[in-house]
Amino acid sequence: MATVLSVSGSPSRTSRTTRLLRHVDARLAAHGHEVIPLEARELPAEALLGADTSHPELARALELFEQADGVVIGTPVYKAAYSGLLKALLDVLPQYGLRGKAVLPLATGGSTAHVLAVDYALRPVLSSMGAGHVTQGWFVLDRDITVREDGSTAIERETDVLLTPVVDAFAAALPRPLRVPAQAAARA
Repeated sequence: MATVLSVSGSPSRTSRTTRLLRHVDARLAAHGHEVIPLEARELPAEALLGADTSHPELARALELFEQADGVVIGTPVYKAAYSGLLKALLDVLPQYGLRGKAVLPLATGGSTAHVLAVDYALRPVLSSMGAGHVTQGWFVLDRDITVREDGSTAIERETDVLLTPVVDAFAAALPRPLRVPAQAAARA
């Protein structure tokens, strides 16, 4: 079982991006991975913008990045780029804070005009931070993520059918734990 940090870079409390991430998290958990959600908007703004890595909440977030085997990064697209909140969080990480990690970039937006933001805005930053493998990213239209009357999230069927192999490929890229044969474990 790998540990996956699922990071929402959305500043909104009613974020479709976060809803998409929790949907993806459930799929990753079904693969047997431990998923830890992190919402950047819940980090203390003064510490984040001041890069105060001694602040306990920011220090904990950095520790989560360090301990994760893989990272899912989700962001709304604003003006053809990822959110400023996500940028502030990524800026606080060490230069190679994603070294050796599998990373899945996801983005949401109101128009297909923003679909290239995943590959032309987000992917280069993640690669420059040493990500071991940035898997195929995915863009989801806001209108394909809805809230049911019971408060749960619904992903439009065709979108979910296309998203599923992207998430599965990321899950496959995560490191597998070393399995010790039963006889060797008994001797230890």
